[in-house]
Amino acid sequence: MTLGVALFFAALLGLDLQPTAAVVSRVVVHGNAVTPSEEIIGLADVRVGAPVTDALLAEVEARLRAAGRFRHVEVRKRFASIADPSLVLLVILVDEGPLRIERTGDPDAPVRVVRSRGPRLLFLPVLDAEDGYGLTYGVRLAVPNPAGVGGRVSFPLTWGGDKRAGMQFDRDFGVDRRTHLQAGAALSRRTNPFYREEDGRRGVWVRGEHDLAPALRAGVTARWDAVSFGGVDDRLARAGADLVFDTRPDPMLSRNAVYARAAWERVGIRTGGAPIHRAELEARGYLGLFGQSILVVRAVREDADRLLPPYLKPLLGGSANVRGTRAGTAVGETLAAGSIELRVPLTSPLNVGKVGVSAFVDAGAACAAGERLRDQRLERGIGGAVWLSAAFIRLNLAVAHGVGRSTRAHVGTSVVF
Repeated sequence: MTLGVALFFAALLGLDLQPTAAVVSRVVVHGNAVTPSEEIIGLADVRVGAPVTDALLAEVEARLRAAGRFRHVEVRKRFASIADPSLVLLVILVDEGPLRIERTGDPDAPVRVVRSRGPRLLFLPVLDAEDGYGLTYGVRLAVPNPAGVGGRVSFPLTWGGDKRAGMQFDRDFGVDRRTHLQAGAALSRRTNPFYREEDGRRGVWVRGEHDLAPALRAGVTARWDAVSFGGVDDRLARAGADLVFDTRPDPMLSRNAVYARAAWERVGIRTGGAPIHRAELEARGYLGLFGQSILVVRAVREDADRLLPPYLKPLLGGSANVRGTRAGTAVGETLAAGSIELRVPLTSPLNVGKVGVSAFVDAGAACAAGERLRDQRLERGIGGAVWLSAAFIRLNLAVAHGVGRSTRAHVGTSVVF
């Protein structure tokens, strides 16, 4: 009934209800910085007035990809007019890959955009001086986006206290980048500060992480290592999982935030024996006080269910836990440590780079399997630090005095690409 009425009035008014085929009314290009739009439209070989179909969109994309001049190509259709739905705007989106700006020497056009001849290589220096290990220096190289946006390949190369050469691949997945994959391989050698033995390792690993919620992340890790230590060669197969709850917008200067991590690992050793199970718990709290000052409280505990080989025993002392004592002051299957630190930024919170000072108290102990932590000597340290925190680099100089021991200095840097 309704359809009949509509047809009657359409015939009466002389309206044409037959759908009109969509045609290309205009072609526009976005994303190009080097290749002129006219040249891209010519490569697409599409004319105004051509019927718009899914096959046409696929053909245009195929022609542009076949040209071999673009990293990514996408063709979309948009209505050019509300009054006339038959007019379609064809939008060509292109990604020309890495570009750079160079000077021309022409005063009328002093600069121009050109394609980069090879992958863009980033590099940053590595400098770290830790009591017990000595000075480590070197460089970290990185190639961004080697396999699409959201990825990176980096190459750490260091010498001195920690000799290391390796390769690491990182990539984020998903529209919201909630899944992260990491894989790598490395050769390393350093002296164990407790046993005074060279610890040489060759290993490969793979790790996956997924953000379960804005502040909750789960991860799994698998790695295989060949270890040379004290005249013994071992092969290790390790698998583990961890859960992290982190509300800190900035790991250095967060206020009223918490960080908690629980990790479990299974270690199989080729030389025999039952697998070893290890657990680690860590918690940090950040409380904003007067002005910009922040009180940071940290507690950490590591445990193993059976005797560990010497090269896997956690080390007490140094910048990792008790800064007033030498790294490797004690070892064991169980380690517990904690610290209280007051951080006071000296620059405006609006500055990109922030400089500040800290005062801290550390304490910790370690024991062998079958022993109790309460029966061990509690190592304590008290000291202060000066630090710099910028967008991609952090520098920390700390001096601490161990109660009943000597005074130690620690210099550390961390870099984020």
